Parts: sequence; C-alpha cells; structure tokens
Amino acid sequence: MVVGATGQIGRAAVGVLARDGWEVTALSRRGGRDESWPDGVRVVRADREDDAALAAAVGDGCDVVVDVVAFGPRHARQLTSLAGRIGSAVVISSVSVYEDGQGRNFDTQHEPGGFPEYPVPLTEGQRTVRPGDTSYSTRKAALERELLAAGDRVPTTLLRAGAVHGPHCRTPRELYFVKRNLDGRRRRVLAFGGRSRFHPVSVHTVAELIRLAAARPGSRVLNAVDPDAPTVAEIARAIDAVMGRDVEDVLVDGPPPAPGVGDTPWTVPAPVVCGMAAAERELGYRPVTRYAETLPETVAWIEERLAGRDWREAYPKMVQAYGDLFDYAAEDAWLAARDV
Repeated sequence: MVVGATGQIGRAAVGVLARDGWEVTALSRRGGRDESWPDGVRVVRADREDDAALAAAVGDGCDVVVDVVAFGPRHARQLTSLAGRIGSAVVISSVSVYEDGQGRNFDTQHEPGGFPEYPVPLTEGQRTVRPGDTSYSTRKAALERELLAAGDRVPTTLLRAGAVHGPHCRTPRELYFVKRNLDGRRRRVLAFGGRSRFHPVSVHTVAELIRLAAARPGSRVLNAVDPDAPTVAEIARAIDAVMGRDVEDVLVDGPPPAPGVGDTPWTVPAPVVCGMAAAERELGYRPVTRYAETLPETVAWIEERLAGRDWREAYPKMVQAYGDLFDYAAEDAWLAARDV
C-alpha cells in the first residue's frame, strides 16, 4: 500500500511497484488514479490523518506500506500501531535532518553564519537535529527515531531525500529558470559564482529505491539522491539546452548582492552533497537516471502548468517558500549600476 499515492513521489512509486509485480493499493485523500498506472492498481480514498481509515485500508494486512507523506512521531506511531499487520515499511524522510559539527542545520541557515558546513559527501552517519515538533526537520527526525526504535516490530527503511524534482512537484526549483526563459530574460545573476550545489533527486530515483527496499525489508536510514550533484550554473545551462535558449551568466563571488538578485532556490553558501554508498551496499542500488536526462519532462510539466496563468497561482507553495522569485526590476537596476 502506498500512502500519499497521488503526490509527486507516490505516483512514481505506485507505477514502479505495480510493474515490478506487486499488488498495489494506492491510498490518497481524493482517491485519484494516474493514467500511467497499470489497470490492476487498487485505488482507495482515505485521509491518512484518520487512524481508523488507514487501518481499514490495511485490512487484514499487507506486505509493505510505503508512506511518502509521514511527518512527525504521530504518524510513526500510527504505522507502528499496525505492527503484526504490516510486514515492513518504506518511509520518506529528508536530508534536512542533518546538522554539522557546530550544530548548524537547515533551521539555522537564515541566521548570520548559520548555514551548515557538511562533509562532502554527506553520509548517513552524520549527526542529526534533535527530534521535536518545532520545524519540518525536527519532525522528520522524530519520525525517524520512533520508527527505528520499533524496527523489531515494523522493519522500516527511511529514505532521506534530497531536492526532489520531476512532474507533479508543487515546489519545482526548475521554475526559476524555466519562467525566466519564457519571459525572455537574456542575463541572469548567480551568487557564489554559480557554484552552489544542493543535491537533487529524481522521482524516478526515489521510486527505484522504494522498489528495492520493498523487496529487502530492514531497519535502516539511507540517503536518496541522484548520482550527480550539478552546480546551479550547470542546472541553468541544462534547462537552457532543453528550452533552446542562450543566456549569459553574470557570476557574483559571495552572497546575493541585493534583495531579489542572484538568489535561486538552489543558492547555498556551502555544498549539500550526499553519498549513496550505503544504498548501493544494502539494496544493490544502481543509478537509473541522471539529472539532465529527466529535465525534458520536468520542463514540459512546468510550461504546461504556467500556460495562461500567473506563476503565483500555478505554484502558490513556491511563493510561500521563496517569496518573489522574479523581481526583474531589482535585477535590472543592479545590472545597470554594474554596467556603468
């Protein structure tokens, strides 16, 4: 059973599992069905916040529960309460649970000097934030702790996902460059010399890891990222290539030079690059795709969503997360002053 089946990761996971021979139940709040799923997929409408509805969907039992929308200890306890009826679980976590040796993490990144400086590559042995209920990161850490503690009753593979990309994403970082290209912007400012690296992960990579973990139950945490971690400048040029655009990069050493200038959804002062050796060792994982290979479908999805709509209407969660990503007036003013 896949919980959160019609979300970005859930859609891909249902399809991969069904094609791999599993009998799949796709659970979501609206009970939708993706047109790419095989006919044998069973669709169930239920809210995972409703304990009774989730238990009813599990019924007499299932071999694996894949939970892509679990947050915090309550959801962990919801799953462990079904011990004896669930063979194992695969649950999506996040690389945001990591913190560096100075106690810096994603929750401190907006403080002066607060962005974490992780080792490269970042491995699963890196320390994590203290579990709690104060942020996305602390709730994910609490989720992990609860499920790992119950590993003898419900063996759970926790996948710490990087920056997820692909169709159906509600916060696609690629939007930043796609919309600029559609708007005919000929230059773009990139802070930190365009060298920022925030490790992406395709929905296809996550789905492959889910497929492998479903067949190899265990209590473990694994990174979930693509085989490559391109720089923000490389991402921009790859999107240009898909869209047939030629854009000049204006590279700035150091942080964004002005509000709304040079700051992209990938812009970070220090690299966030994860290793996949543990997934290779424990699951036999081998890469199924690379970042640039998935861009055509991602770009096409974003262009379709934007057609005839204001970007804020098409992607309201992007506004919540990043504010105004397209302050062209501020950028033009900075470029004009620079060119004098």
